[in-house]
Amino acid sequence: MPKSSKGKIVVGLSGGVDSAVAALLLKQQGYEVIGLFMKNWEGDDTDEYCSSRQDLVDAAAVADVIGIEFEAINFAAEYQDRVFAEFLREYQAGRTPNPDVLCNSEIKFKSFLDHAMAMGAEKIATGHYAQVRQFLGEWQLLKAEDGTKDQSYFLHRLNQQQLSKSLFPLGQLYKRDVRKIAAEAGLPNHARKDSTGICFIGERPFREFLSRYIPKQPGEIRVLGTDQVIGAHEGLTYFTIGQREGLGIGGVKNTPEAPWFVAEKDMKHNILYVVQGHNHPALFSQCLVANSLSWISDKPPHTHWVYAAKTRYRQADAACQIERISANDCEVIFAVPQWAVTPGQSVVIYESCVCLGGGIITANLTPDA
Repeated sequence: MPKSSKGKIVVGLSGGVDSAVAALLLKQQGYEVIGLFMKNWEGDDTDEYCSSRQDLVDAAAVADVIGIEFEAINFAAEYQDRVFAEFLREYQAGRTPNPDVLCNSEIKFKSFLDHAMAMGAEKIATGHYAQVRQFLGEWQLLKAEDGTKDQSYFLHRLNQQQLSKSLFPLGQLYKRDVRKIAAEAGLPNHARKDSTGICFIGERPFREFLSRYIPKQPGEIRVLGTDQVIGAHEGLTYFTIGQREGLGIGGVKNTPEAPWFVAEKDMKHNILYVVQGHNHPALFSQCLVANSLSWISDKPPHTHWVYAAKTRYRQADAACQIERISANDCEVIFAVPQWAVTPGQSVVIYESCVCLGGGIITANLTPDA
């Protein structure tokens, strides 16, 4: 294959349509493109919920149609040590982690990046919906043009060196256009369904998966602010703030007919506290504290400036200020109380379309706290 004057780019081919179109576009732009399939999980490859074998087949088929080199590499050991072990530690501590955030910073933009550089690549590329640019000598991470698909939230822990070596070819495209490009190019996965959920869990029941690694520890379900016991749980690990499904609470005497939501987890006494109604005050937080801070520019944002923040991926931007910031943690105050702010999840800070970084939520405070 002739070498391109535009340089060598290694694309992370997952088997999905997004990474396939990313590779296709770079090839059309004249780059020397190599597709690299990352195998990050091998705990139960024969399980009906694991799609890694089909993913590999689809990725190889895409590379063949596009006409690029292709190889597969196993990062399962690195994933186990850097991502999954931390995932389990967080759940055991009663928090709800987001392993996809850690996977990006530790595997896709570290192990994969290092491997690509060793192959002689100038940069790597993925099918993420985000944008990167250099502004006043600094690399910035921007939201994608398609706000419904923007994935900058998952990329907020990337640093200057990682961003300087990264391309996001889909950053200015809408998903409908990506599928159209794939179909017109005859890519075999153009109509493939988007993957959902945590990568190593897939579509399987979450509680069943987690119980393989964290033993059940039954306890009481109580109404928040009272000693009233209205049910039993199998383990606080299996629940998250704001959760409605799977509580097993039927009609409760002397209470109105309204859905129950998880409001608090007492890890010391193994008690799950619940409240009724989506808009119960206990489900809202005016303030949060976050640690494990990571700022893309290597410099923290200003305190008391008005920014926007997300405390979960699908959340709309919420106006906020950073009240206090140190090397270890920061305090974020919201203009309007936010629903189900969950320890273990990431709070990600934005200035307009620019992602500044963020941290891991450790505590939240209700409006009256």
